[in-house]
Amino acid sequence: MKPLPSTRAKRILWVDDEIDRLRPHLLFLQQRGYHVDAIANGDDALVLLRRNHYDLVMLDEQMPGRRGLEVLAILRRQDPNARVVMVTKSEEDRTMTEAIGRRVEDYLVKPTSPRQVLSVVTRILEGSSIRQQQVARDFAARFGSLSALRAEVRTHERFASLYAELVDWHIRLDQAGETGLLDSVNGIMAELRHDFGTWITRNYPRWVKGAGSARPELSTDIVKTHVAPLLGTDPVVFVILDCMRLDQWRVIAPLLSPMFEIQEKLYYSILPTATPYARNAIFGGLFPDEIARLRPGWWDASDDEGSLNAFEDELLAAQLWRLTGRDVPLHYEKIFTDREGEQVRARFRSAVRTEGSLVALVFNFVDLMTHGRSESPVLMEVARDEVALRNLTRAWFERSTAFQVLKEAAMAGYPVVLTTDHGSIHCNRPTTIYARKDATTNLRYKFGVDLRTASRSTVFSTKRARDLRLPGGRMGTTYVVARDDYFMVYPTKLREYQSRYRGSFLHGGISPEEMIVPVARLQPRGRSTLD
Repeated sequence: MKPLPSTRAKRILWVDDEIDRLRPHLLFLQQRGYHVDAIANGDDALVLLRRNHYDLVMLDEQMPGRRGLEVLAILRRQDPNARVVMVTKSEEDRTMTEAIGRRVEDYLVKPTSPRQVLSVVTRILEGSSIRQQQVARDFAARFGSLSALRAEVRTHERFASLYAELVDWHIRLDQAGETGLLDSVNGIMAELRHDFGTWITRNYPRWVKGAGSARPELSTDIVKTHVAPLLGTDPVVFVILDCMRLDQWRVIAPLLSPMFEIQEKLYYSILPTATPYARNAIFGGLFPDEIARLRPGWWDASDDEGSLNAFEDELLAAQLWRLTGRDVPLHYEKIFTDREGEQVRARFRSAVRTEGSLVALVFNFVDLMTHGRSESPVLMEVARDEVALRNLTRAWFERSTAFQVLKEAAMAGYPVVLTTDHGSIHCNRPTTIYARKDATTNLRYKFGVDLRTASRSTVFSTKRARDLRLPGGRMGTTYVVARDDYFMVYPTKLREYQSRYRGSFLHGGISPEEMIVPVARLQPRGRSTLD
């Protein structure tokens, strides 16, 4: 096992009062291309560390004079980012805990073999390069198969499976620093997105009309399939992170895995993939036309989220009654900011005290960030692409009220269903649409009288509201939903819209990023796995 080629030999400082007994270890490392300086006490080591840069310090704990932990404390003040491996004869938990608390890279207990030491050194100094090369090799071996699968995909299961694999490759390659290969993933994704648009245009109207049984799980199925079966005497927590893409979920899931056993499934958001439609469908278990028929006073043709999503708690309560035949104690809350996190957590603790309750929490930060990005040059720069957006999402989630609530649920042993209503797509191409002033304003879908598009291949267009299970509009209404990564622009505002919205993350249209989204059952660890 040799270190990867480098412009210079990696430098190691080994500090041990029995350094003469470690000559075989030092020689073994030197034969593998490492430059190793050996010193017998902490004071001389600190002098060398001030004069020279070392990539790694091997530090004995039990030495005459300054002990290893004392040297480590001084070193941390001099160089907070120094990489240190503690080597000691002590197996006491206190010593190990203190060393780990001071951020050592690893902890070895003597006697150690040269091979064991080399393994630790290689992992620390060469691990990222080894992982980068391995990921690149794995992707190169898989690339041909991915292209072939893309050409053959025909079912909702295979579209979801291939899309999920491409998401994972995108994340793995980015984390390994193989940014050059991301273009290859993006190329396959663009082809898949185009095929997906054609396929959805052909199949979606049949799904929502109930024609045939080969439809995927949709927004309308989430509560029935994933939430209702958990209801009993214990509280159940239902969390929706609005506008969360699959890749955003995949980078926050590792934060939850130490606390929960995670069972993830993928489902398809209904069209339009926007909150007024998709989230109402989740809470109501109904398509928009059914909601409008049962509650005509609730439906506002303005397409305004504030008015159309004002009755989510009542929709959910009615659906729970239909599914269970009883009044399920329900606490519903919509959270827009983390500034009131402690109050939200207090209300959560109060709600779960009710036997058999369902606590439904909607967190809107991801959606607000996505919307706000188009209006803020600073946010546009910070979240300039998919990689930056998911990194920003993870950074928010780590410090969010949502994460704190989930931690409390895990500690108390409450099962959680976590999902989203739709994702978003990084839009880069404009498509021209001709519309009257009373048309809806969303850039990924529009409803209005006398709507016309310059290119039929960029949109799904229909005059039948039933194709989208929407409430019927005025005579002559056309329903248009953008495909791929297109956003709609008016010919009179072409330059303005292109300048303002190109590169924005938008939602409402037809793409895997918007439609294929996760729903996860989170079972607190220590409890039996959910069926």
